[in-house]
Amino acid sequence: MADESKEQTADLQKLLETEKKRSEEYLTRLKYLQADFENLKKRVDRQIEEVKNYCTERLVVQLLDVQDELEMALKTAQSANSAKPLIEGVQMTLKKLRKVLEQEGVSPIECEKGKAFDPSCHQVVATVEQDDVEENVVIEEVRRGYRMKGKVIRPSIVKVSKSPKSQKGG
Repeated sequence: MADESKEQTADLQKLLETEKKRSEEYLTRLKYLQADFENLKKRVDRQIEEVKNYCTERLVVQLLDVQDELEMALKTAQSANSAKPLIEGVQMTLKKLRKVLEQEGVSPIECEKGKAFDPSCHQVVATVEQDDVEENVVIEEVRRGYRMKGKVIRPSIVKVSKSPKSQKGG
């Protein structure tokens, strides 16, 4: 029986050594994987930072063209002593700017007089009492609003109607 016990102990000792080696291999692999993950995370963070820094580069380059055209329009108008070239230059530049914004998914918010006030895309700057118009109807657009790819990036600033205070006579 003692031999059998010694034999079992030796077998268990071998199994224990095998499992120790296996666990050390797993631990080593885990450490390598952890280091790889940390390196990957650092690389991704650097790439994200780079994208953040330069994501608007294409738009800025296009806007620089618009700036150049505005400067040329001013220079031409000053040398010609006439407003007509300036007006034409500004109109051309505005057209180009609208095209650039459109390419970036920017579109104006349609804000028609007489339409109902929509708080998701309008911001009230004033209310005006009017008898002939329903309450909370857009009377005037003060500043145009814009959406970018469906999201409101600047609400339209509007004047809205309100009912006149009722006067009770006696």
